[in-house]
Amino acid sequence: MNNLFHLAFPVHDLDAAREFYGGVMECPEGRSSECWIDFDLYGHQIVTHLAPESAGVKAENHVDADHVPVPHFGIVLPMEEWQALADKLSSKGVKFIIEPKIRFAGEVGEQATMFFLDPSGNALEFKGFRDFSTVFAK
Repeated sequence: MNNLFHLAFPVHDLDAAREFYGGVMECPEGRSSECWIDFDLYGHQIVTHLAPESAGVKAENHVDADHVPVPHFGIVLPMEEWQALADKLSSKGVKFIIEPKIRFAGEVGEQATMFFLDPSGNALEFKGFRDFSTVFAK
């Protein structure tokens, strides 16, 4: 059996979360209640919990000339899937806080990355690797 991650995070508005994760991101919706919604994000379970006071970016860290929002979450994808997602998000008008780009070019750990916010201000990062064996390379 594959290991799956489960991530629960706060949102301001469940209808906006449903529109963004279900509509823009095209994540299939799972169970839900008046307080939360499950989504399938590339086979992993993410849960949007209604908690307006807790949502959004709290800090930033400097990484390879970018100001990376903290906290953030996302998925590591094969490069072709990452590019398809970047193209889809661009075509849907998603505003990137870090535009799709290659980070650490020519170095160990070279990766594609992009950052954007959901409607509650939660930061998402999606990475692309040509070779998954380099994800943790030093």
